[in-house]
Amino acid sequence: MTDSLFSGLRVIDCASWIAGPCAATMLSDFGADVIKVEAPGVGDPWRSRGPIPGRDVDYYWQLTSRNKRSLAIDLKHPEGTAALHRLVESADVFVTNFPLPVRERLALDATGLIALNTRLIYASFTAYGETGEESAKTGFDSTAYWARTGLMDQVRAARETTPARSMPGMGDHPSGTALYAAIVSALYRRERTGEGGVVKTSLLQNGLWANACAVQTRLFGEDVGHRPLRENAPNPLANHYETKDGRWFIMALFNEQRQLGGFLEAIGRPELADDPRFATATARKTNHQALTGILDEVFAGRNLADWRLVLDEVGVTFGIVGTVDEVASDTQMRDCGALVPFEDGKDLTVSTPFLLEGVDKVPPRRAPALGQHSTEILDAGGYSASEIKQLRSNGVIE
Repeated sequence: MTDSLFSGLRVIDCASWIAGPCAATMLSDFGADVIKVEAPGVGDPWRSRGPIPGRDVDYYWQLTSRNKRSLAIDLKHPEGTAALHRLVESADVFVTNFPLPVRERLALDATGLIALNTRLIYASFTAYGETGEESAKTGFDSTAYWARTGLMDQVRAARETTPARSMPGMGDHPSGTALYAAIVSALYRRERTGEGGVVKTSLLQNGLWANACAVQTRLFGEDVGHRPLRENAPNPLANHYETKDGRWFIMALFNEQRQLGGFLEAIGRPELADDPRFATATARKTNHQALTGILDEVFAGRNLADWRLVLDEVGVTFGIVGTVDEVASDTQMRDCGALVPFEDGKDLTVSTPFLLEGVDKVPPRRAPALGQHSTEILDAGGYSASEIKQLRSNGVIE
């Protein structure tokens, strides 16, 4: 393997589902050797959670477990625990999201593992944090990140509508990025002190951080309320509009003093600049429904492709309401490094959401089969061929 930023860094991914494992995936993208610990027979439940049942490709698994090596080991068996402890002795990072009582029961608690290796970074991920009456409570991003923190309530169209449903991973992936940041911070501290330690984050904390603008407003005593329907949006220049071909885009023209005249000229309605209803920001806010109605008619007259050219030419900030069907053909996503090909060149995957200039990421390798690397991992950990054979015959490893 070509040397990369984290070449030589040994990471044990003893987590499941998304947030914890994706932090390990981010480390693997920069060259870390990540050992994915899974239960024999079933593996990480995320393996079987793909969106299209019956298909051969485990789509979600390929994203969150690329570059990793799989060790299928029964941690309920004393020999399985002993084997993992042996690997921990030479590891740099241990990632887990097991419930706190389960960690104690399986001898995977932070105190015990750091006693085996004082340089270990123990990365702990939970749903609701590790103190308080709900610290042992389980949760997913839909329940702890989106629902509990007000995000699910705030993004719905209006109070009378059903709370918005989140897509898979919408809270997990940013939460995993926070865990990655905590791990790297701890690695930096270890460089200075020589000591490892515990880092923690949770879905609840990350969801609150994502909704921090609304939450902070309320913490200062102001009413946040719900956003009005688009027809009632107080700023028509920062609103959604539908084009002739049924596509939507959102405009964000906030530098009104400098850009409004050029914008109105470009859309063929320069006379609106002199209309007393829209001549000032205050007037436009007062008459927002009228201006939104006019712009609705204007944008309904041409297709999205035409309006993209017009708005780009005049320098207006906007974003199309894209679909996942368009992602693969979006050249900008490839050009900026957001989409990259797997090492075999057959498919694309979503890359880690940041770059380090002068540092290459590892070309993403396909996610492992369950237990694919059990023998080689234990062999490198000092187990003899006969010991590995005995562990397999005892059902400790797969």
